[in-house]
Amino acid sequence: MNLNAVYVMWLREMKRFSRSKSRMVSMLIMPLLFLGGLGFGFSKMTIPGIEGIAYLQFLVPGIVGMGMLFSSTGSGVSVLWDKEFGFLKEIMVAPVSRTSIVLGRIAGGATISLTQGILLILISTLLGFRTTITGFLIGLIFMALITTTFIGLGLILASRMKDMQGFQLIINFVVMPLFFLSGALYPIENLPAPIRILSYANPLTYGLDGLRGALIGISRFHPLTNLTIMITLSVAMVSLGAFLFDKSDNA
Repeated sequence: MNLNAVYVMWLREMKRFSRSKSRMVSMLIMPLLFLGGLGFGFSKMTIPGIEGIAYLQFLVPGIVGMGMLFSSTGSGVSVLWDKEFGFLKEIMVAPVSRTSIVLGRIAGGATISLTQGILLILISTLLGFRTTITGFLIGLIFMALITTTFIGLGLILASRMKDMQGFQLIINFVVMPLFFLSGALYPIENLPAPIRILSYANPLTYGLDGLRGALIGISRFHPLTNLTIMITLSVAMVSLGAFLFDKSDNA
């Protein structure tokens, strides 16, 4: 692995992001609309499974995870963009391993997604959300695992797609069920039993449960269970994404 190549690819992703003002704004607008609309709109309601805490406290980790899910899986667009404009073929002939190229892309996407998650938590404190420094630091671990898992998923999908329009359709088809089945907006115990089984098979469920446990001290599963599952899924997704990227016809 060439660390200099990893750094160059990471730096390129950072520069592309910093020059896209619309992307910087849009990555925060939708999660904040969810926070404001749902957090305050349902604040006076009694939601089964959420007793003893304000709904905003329960909601913030879910919205943070939602934002990271969308930005992480959407990072695969940059792969298709580079394919379409020929940049990908140019970097593939460079005397560096494809593993370094993939890791650089993953590092760039993870940095952007983590920045988004941290900003959302900081902004949420202005709306009334409360956590501890220790909880925040532990939450960063789960945030990193969420973003690497779904960057890997985005890379898997992008490696098998030929055009950006098709990728966006597939992403929406995959991401929305993952979001609604994760318990981001409500406890998964409120779902019917057959649908709850799908929630247990959802990687985001364990990432959000671990994040919620770290930030507000409430979780359905044991923290070590969440951590073990997310580490396993993160390594598996990134490895499979790197493998498929390496075998891609256009790479």
